[in-house]
Amino acid sequence: RIKASGLKLQLCTNETQATRQDFVRKLRAMGFEVSVAEVTAPAPAACHLLRERGLRPHLLVHHDLVPEFAEIDKTNPNCVVLGDAAENFTYANLNEAFRLLIGMEKPVLISLGKGRYYKETDGLKLDVGAYMKALEYACDVQAEVVGKPAKSFFESALAELGVPPEQAVMIGDDIVSDVGGAQQCGMRALQVRTGKYR
Repeated sequence: RIKASGLKLQLCTNETQATRQDFVRKLRAMGFEVSVAEVTAPAPAACHLLRERGLRPHLLVHHDLVPEFAEIDKTNPNCVVLGDAAENFTYANLNEAFRLLIGMEKPVLISLGKGRYYKETDGLKLDVGAYMKALEYACDVQAEVVGKPAKSFFESALAELGVPPEQAVMIGDDIVSDVGGAQQCGMRALQVRTGKYR
């Protein structure tokens, strides 16, 4: 209905367990006509930042997201990129990321989001923010967040739409990442009572 109305639409997701292509495939299977270009996601934003700054990441992300970083040099890492790694959030994997960061003169931690938790069909699950905070604390470093609620994330979505913030509305279920992030960027926002709206 939004597309039929003539309004511009951009899907902003903090999905970091799948590539944008997989995300779009899932939405199309549900009957939504969506293209990859209509999706703003953290992994491509992180890749842009890595290239721009000549960073080589150690990835602590979900194995299904790794293809998003195929074009990025990962040899001799000089930063850590953290996403919702799900089952990959083991002590050994977190400790490996910790050791890399603590061994750097100027540690760089890039997080694909900072959500506290999210909702799956079997209930609420810890999100990347909890693990990000653990590494920040252990390494005395401030993570750079490239997903929601980062202002730069919403600015990239607005750039894709070609509209200023005051002409856009963000609709989402997360009061901090969706609504708060959009409002800090100068957008209006609506909270829907689905997912983790509580």
